[in-house]
Amino acid sequence: MARNVEFSEEIAVQRAMEVFWKKGYLGASMRDLTDAMQINSSSLYNTIGDKRELFVRCIGSYVQSSKEKTLSNAKKNKSALQTIINFINDTVDTIASNNSCLAIQTTFELASTDAEVKAILKEGDDFAHRFLLELVQEAIDKNEISADTEAETMTDFLINAFTGWHESYILHQDPVRIKKMANFLVVQLLK
Repeated sequence: MARNVEFSEEIAVQRAMEVFWKKGYLGASMRDLTDAMQINSSSLYNTIGDKRELFVRCIGSYVQSSKEKTLSNAKKNKSALQTIINFINDTVDTIASNNSCLAIQTTFELASTDAEVKAILKEGDDFAHRFLLELVQEAIDKNEISADTEAETMTDFLINAFTGWHESYILHQDPVRIKKMANFLVVQLLK
């Protein structure tokens, strides 16, 4: 009789997330996932479910982890403007490390066809928008950013710049290009 393999679901989900990150949802096979998770397919089905359920867990975990990292990093700064600049630089570092954003990849791959995945991604995007909007408004209020700046528009611009940088890096693999765009954006904030 075959014995059931015990495993840590948290570690297994993390390993699966890495496969989805590299291959995308459609490109990741069940074999890829179970090999990376170091479990057999029956263990996966019995504990987590099918590939889609596993992916939903992975993307939910990714979004939550991103939120926690953002809030943790924000506590290290003394000003709203510095927090925004560090957020920009962290985004550049992530992109330039060949580690494009799993949420952005998933948005392009699945958000238009999977309502549950879209809702998870939208929650993460809404969080980032609220987070940056508060910082931009605080920076305006404290004269760190020009009072002529419209906070909502600046926030939308920042978030869309990040998405564009991810796309540019995927297509061109040029970290210098991304860094130049980020530096240009920071200069615009300081005007």
